[in-house]
Amino acid sequence: MLHPSYTDLINAVNSGVEPGEEPVVQSRYSIVIATAKRARQLIGGEDPMIVTRGKKPLSVAVEELYESKVKILSEDDLDDEEELRGESSETPDSQEETALEDVPEEEQ
Repeated sequence: MLHPSYTDLINAVNSGVEPGEEPVVQSRYSIVIATAKRARQLIGGEDPMIVTRGKKPLSVAVEELYESKVKILSEDDLDDEEELRGESSETPDSQEETALEDVPEEEQ
C-alpha cells in the first residue's frame, strides 16, 4: 500500500482550492505526471523542500506535494505567471504542460 494514497495526495493538492473553483488535480494521471516532473527536477539538481534522509527522488516529490511544499500550476496559471515575468509562452496547443512552483516559507 502506498502512503499517501492517490486520493489523499489529490485531496492535499486540491486543499487550497476555493469552493466553486475547478480543482487543480482531477485524476490519478495528473498527479502522477506532476510527481514525475518534480522528481525529474530533483534528479536535475534542484534542492528538495523537505528533509530527505536518503529517500529516492520520487518519494521526495510525493512527500513535497503531500505537505504542500510545491504547488501545481495549471496551464492558465503558468501563462499568467509568464506574462507577469515578461516571458513568452511558445508551447504548441497540442502539448499540455504541468508546472511546479516552490511555495515560499511564509505561505506554508
